[in-house]
Amino acid sequence: MEPTPEWAFDAAEHAAMGEALEEARRASAAGDVPVGAVVLGPDGAVVARSGNRREADQDPTAHAELLALRAASRALGSWRLDGCTLFVTLEPCAMCAAACVHARLDRVIWGAPDPKAGFAGSVGNLLEDPRLGRRVAWRGGLRAPEASALLERFFANLRDRG
Repeated sequence: MEPTPEWAFDAAEHAAMGEALEEARRASAAGDVPVGAVVLGPDGAVVARSGNRREADQDPTAHAELLALRAASRALGSWRLDGCTLFVTLEPCAMCAAACVHARLDRVIWGAPDPKAGFAGSVGNLLEDPRLGRRVAWRGGLRAPEASALLERFFANLRDRG
């Protein structure tokens, strides 16, 4: 899987990923793995955002993507997120990729690839799996160096502590 070149993303996509990166920084400051997510509605406005909260909530499902999807559903009054786009700083895992399909997102745009657990192009691709009955368009690699650097710093700090 080749990431999409940076030049192929427009200014609005760069800005949305910037907001997701800010959510990732907040998650890191709170002691969680720095992953952030932002959902844009059909009109391109931010309808929801979140960072990882697994440590804060002691919840294995409190991934940034799931929290942002839940918040978007509440904000829009529907679990069907047709016309929405999820921006996330790390390639979604299997749980999050499947949730994106079931939420009926139009698109997912992710930052850093996850060669160990990513299911939007790396390990597998649930976003395009025909067995799930629906496909979600996706592109990866947007602001990947920034997203990767956040993750690398976070885990280096954990190793240094002990």
